[in-house]
Amino acid sequence: MHFASLNDIRDACRDLPPGDEAAAAAAAARQAQLTKPPGSLGRLEELAAFLACWQRRPMPQLDRVHVAVFAGNHGVAARGVSAFPADVTAQMVANFAAGGAAINQLARLAGAELAVVPIALDQPTGDFTRDAAMTTADFLAAVDLGVQAVPASCDLLAVGEMGIGNTTAAAAIAAALYGGGAARWVGRGTGIDEAGLARKRDVVDAALIRHTAVLSDPLSVAAALGGRELAAMLGATLRARQLGIPVLLDGFVGTAAVAPLARLHADTLAHCRAAHVSAEAAHRRLLDVLGLAPLLDLGMRLGEASGAAVAILVLRAAFACHAGMATFGEAGVSERNGDP
Repeated sequence: MHFASLNDIRDACRDLPPGDEAAAAAAAARQAQLTKPPGSLGRLEELAAFLACWQRRPMPQLDRVHVAVFAGNHGVAARGVSAFPADVTAQMVANFAAGGAAINQLARLAGAELAVVPIALDQPTGDFTRDAAMTTADFLAAVDLGVQAVPASCDLLAVGEMGIGNTTAAAAIAAALYGGGAARWVGRGTGIDEAGLARKRDVVDAALIRHTAVLSDPLSVAAALGGRELAAMLGATLRARQLGIPVLLDGFVGTAAVAPLARLHADTLAHCRAAHVSAEAAHRRLLDVLGLAPLLDLGMRLGEASGAAVAILVLRAAFACHAGMATFGEAGVSERNGDP
């Protein structure tokens, strides 16, 4: 699969395979027969039907769960928008490889494969207050890396990122797509102080003015204001939809990365669930705009797909109950009064 142009992505979003509503209905029917009061497992019941719908089989599976973490560097980091230097991106990629990061522990606990994809870390994107972060060619190349990172036989995909400065890119994309300027979307990211927060807001507002000409096109926004790791998450999420793989989105950056797809076609993210709502204040706002209800609210703001990895455990709980519980008939348990 290869996207040779922005129009290829637009065309793909207009021709996406739907989920299997019959499989979802079969899963819901099974839930109604399990030994519990109807609806008593709350969102776990909906998640079982969600997995069935997008895996397109009445009995879902979670044999192969994959976590993809994309890393990229941002030219805008030189503007003092992060509490950490840009060198940390490569250093954290090395930490991932050594197994020392949070995502290594969480992916192992969740029984998930972990793949870390560094993207041209020696070539930061452009400073988007002066120029586009990426050319169209660079953006498409990063999208294709995301596409290629999705295993065809995967049962569930979680996507995440690492990139100093990328909450600035995420805020700029959100502001460009949904309005409100920096005041609505810029937060403290890695923990910047008041002076850093003011710089970050100024940077985003300057970028919106600089790129006014492309604000009506979601993909041009993603190229002008985003980053390579954000583009890769967009590509991976789109490819997962094509392959019938449900997706767990991580935090603010991951959600902003795929928001351009939702602007292209409202149904494009139907195969996604928001793993959690992060402590970055704008994340909840963006989830509300996209109509995504987070599974968890733990005050996390690490990135790395860490929130998504924790949410894998929630989906495993949903699957375990769905597949393993007995029905009333199998267990010889009486159903509630009034049921046949």
